Amino acid sequence: MKFGIFYELQLPKPWEEGAERQLVEDALAQVELADRLGLDYAWAVEHHFLEEYSHCSASDVFLAAAAARTKRIRLGHGIRQVIPSYNHPARTAEAIGMLDLISNGRAELGIGEGATRLELGGFNIPAKEKRAMALEAAGEIANMMVMTPYPGFEGGSFKMPCRNIIPKPVQKPHPPMWMACTNRDTIKMAASLGLGALAFSFLDEAEARTWSQIYYDIIKSDACVPLGYSVNANIAMVSAFSLHADADEAARRGQEGFEFFRFAISGLVVNDTVPGRSRLWEEFQNERNSGGIEAIYASTENLASAFQRSPGIGTPADFRAHVRTFAAAGVDQIILLQQAGRNRHEHICASLELLAAEVLPECKEEARLREARKAEELAPYIARAQARKRVRAPLAEADIPVVRASVAKPVVNRSAG
Repeated sequence: MKFGIFYELQLPKPWEEGAERQLVEDALAQVELADRLGLDYAWAVEHHFLEEYSHCSASDVFLAAAAARTKRIRLGHGIRQVIPSYNHPARTAEAIGMLDLISNGRAELGIGEGATRLELGGFNIPAKEKRAMALEAAGEIANMMVMTPYPGFEGGSFKMPCRNIIPKPVQKPHPPMWMACTNRDTIKMAASLGLGALAFSFLDEAEARTWSQIYYDIIKSDACVPLGYSVNANIAMVSAFSLHADADEAARRGQEGFEFFRFAISGLVVNDTVPGRSRLWEEFQNERNSGGIEAIYASTENLASAFQRSPGIGTPADFRAHVRTFAAAGVDQIILLQQAGRNRHEHICASLELLAAEVLPECKEEARLREARKAEELAPYIARAQARKRVRAPLAEADIPVVRASVAKPVVNRSAG
């Protein structure tokens, strides 16, 4: 099992002076700690306009800062919004290439499209067209990272002429590509495109096993035709995370933040919003105090059942059992949701240190052996999938266009003087 940490950069109101700066500084310190402790991935989202829920609108900047502070941990866009209205495909290819250079080959590219009207409407993206637009752009981003020069494109969501996109990434043919998955349909799509699945849903063991079975059955079938130039056969699933030697204390430290995360993400999709006037934390607290959520966690006796309802919150022994459950279900990576709501920086760091001391040593050797078995099993299927890849033909040398200089030659006024 691999382990990742995950950043929405949540900041519930009220906002004190300097709170955003401290939030980012704490998050970067946590990535540094995770790197030292031996965790495998740090993921950062890209969201826009989602007050309180996510202040991570410039994840490329955040990941570049993390790259400068770390040495081993892989740095992933989980995800980057690839629809051209958010980020022109050439700018995404350039940003990923630069991140891969800065990090010495540690970049990962998750692709996504956005789900809320706040984001889609803010960039005038038609909701019914977003999936097609994202996949079209993602395929061209892969071409841009590989081809010299990129021959140009004219499609449904963007067009551009022939240019050479630089810098190229360190990893060849390009960094591993992933796709955000929230249901079985998107799991099927990720597998059919040879993309890693970033499963941003909280699943029980049975459903995780089902998703994994669906995903790997497609990876092994003729239905897998890579969108990029390589197949990234991996499933990563998000889990709540808060560890302490005392299970009740783990729940006290982490359960509220996890519940806010789930409350906010659902509310942003279905509720109306007034820009600049969000009340997510207030609404969440009202819901808890009305007996909806609070009734579940009203007493110490109920805290144990609370963390059982949110696997990943509890003691190291609880978490080891959680890891074994996910591994048995076919999950390759657990992404820890540790920064949520008002979870405190020192508690997050303490949980990561406890994970490293009491969980990682057992998991590392198991992960090495499991990955070797998996690579051997999947090798022939991946080779056949890559043979099905529809590779864009490069331009013949004679067909590479000359880009004429835009500066006109000066005109001399011969009548003067």
